[in-house]
Amino acid sequence: MLSRCRWLFSAITAAVLAVGSATAQTPVKAVASFSILGDMVQAIGGSRVSVTTLVGPDGDAHVFQPAPGDAKAVADAKVVFVNGLGFEGWMERLAQSAGFKGQVMVATQGIKPNKMKDEDDAHGHAQGTDAKKDEHEKIDPHAWQDLRNGLVYADNIAAGLIAADPAGAETYKANAAAYKKQLQELDAWVKAEIGAVAKAKRRVITSHDAFGYFGSAYGVTFLAPVGVSTDAEPSAKGVAALIRQIKQQKIKALFVENITNPKLVEQIGKETGVKLGGALYSDALSKPDGPAGTYIKMFRNNVPLLKAAMLGN
Repeated sequence: MLSRCRWLFSAITAAVLAVGSATAQTPVKAVASFSILGDMVQAIGGSRVSVTTLVGPDGDAHVFQPAPGDAKAVADAKVVFVNGLGFEGWMERLAQSAGFKGQVMVATQGIKPNKMKDEDDAHGHAQGTDAKKDEHEKIDPHAWQDLRNGLVYADNIAAGLIAADPAGAETYKANAAAYKKQLQELDAWVKAEIGAVAKAKRRVITSHDAFGYFGSAYGVTFLAPVGVSTDAEPSAKGVAALIRQIKQQKIKALFVENITNPKLVEQIGKETGVKLGGALYSDALSKPDGPAGTYIKMFRNNVPLLKAAMLGN
């Protein structure tokens, strides 16, 4: 009888320990607003974190419309990561409708934002030729396009995960340090690749102004018919001026973006006789098996395309 009791006690103890172990290993539920940020959160969170991304691969966060399932994901999350800088105009309403009471972590906290002129004169602000004060300046939210800002994102993400899961602090710190080393190496590679192109040739046309931070960081002038948000309509005057500049300066670097309708850029190509240089990934990653399935792969995809096209200018 005593032997049977001991066996039963041992079995119960093992079961309790197993349940406790399983509970401890349950991943922290995190939500990221868009795919680039989601990839960064997963890279730093590792197996301790389960990430739900609201605006997925090839999705446009500028015009995103949340669905009921998105509200549930936010409601169930322990921490929500957003880009900030006005990128997710829909997030505050979504969090309120979901009744989210957890922590919202802004990944761009501490980053000095670029300011750009409004969509009414996309061509002019891409050039930076308007010296007078412009009351229509807008904050450019695409800070991730500068890899030095990516380092800030990594630190902010790690801090958000530590606040949500203090027990995983050392893991998050180690993952963030390793990830930042990769970003620093990537930054050096980008500078070397772009540096191989003569400064006079570094002009590129894209669908909308998503590459301002890239341009500032790596010395490239980006021109676009649409401003910082894809939900704006380009002006006929701005498009006409852009076409004239392409012809006058013989710019051959013309790209569509994976999140935008290619028709306008294709039309510009027909008007100027310039062939498209391919698709750049700007505001969203590709699907995981695509050419830009991670934040790091996005640069590895975009930079060679940009370099090859600019060399033809």
